[in-house]
Amino acid sequence: MRQIALNTHISDTFNIELENLRNSVLTMGGEVEKQLIDTLKAIKLNHAGLAEKVVLNDLKINSMEVQIDEECLRIIAKRHPTASDLRLIMTIAKAIADIERMGDEIERIAKLVTRNKLPHSYTIKSSMLLIGERVAVMMRGTFDAFARQDEQAALEVYEQDNRIDSEYKHLLSYTTEQMEKSSGGMQDWLDVLWALRSLERIGDRCKNVCEYVVYLTRGTDVRHTPLENIQQKLDGLI
Repeated sequence: MRQIALNTHISDTFNIELENLRNSVLTMGGEVEKQLIDTLKAIKLNHAGLAEKVVLNDLKINSMEVQIDEECLRIIAKRHPTASDLRLIMTIAKAIADIERMGDEIERIAKLVTRNKLPHSYTIKSSMLLIGERVAVMMRGTFDAFARQDEQAALEVYEQDNRIDSEYKHLLSYTTEQMEKSSGGMQDWLDVLWALRSLERIGDRCKNVCEYVVYLTRGTDVRHTPLENIQQKLDGLI
């Protein structure tokens, strides 16, 4: 496991600034993770009040992104970071954008509950919760890999998205079949489909953050690289 040392600067203040910046990302990640857990609970219990709390709390996530982004710009302007320090700041700037998007996707899912548009089908609802739980595990692993700057852990989390994608495609196919058989409102079904898509997108955002962790620790950009080729790229074979 490779790690970027944050305690090697002449300025103790700079060390503290970088550590605080990294901790701010983890705090933001923790908020988003709680948003997802609360949303899954709201779906399970059909709890409109809890879902509404998730929707309102998205403003807090947005504010955290702006604050962290501003701090990144301030440090760049004041400290002129180079090498691993600059890589850390660039990683954080990219990561918070994806984390904020996770919050947006979660808000969309929560609105299914606030608008009383949860699917009536037990199969769809239970499958949705199962995928949501897998996404929550993936999200937790993503933030843990970031906290420990652990590239191997990041790659292991990255692999989990394949299973989520497979289950999503199966559920999407089943939901589409039920929609075609139903005499209910088409808009309600479309809202369900968009919510399912949001769950899948959260997994994609987690993958992005895992790629940033690899970039942070190795300095190698593995975006748009097939999973089976990532290790070869890191080893310099491709």
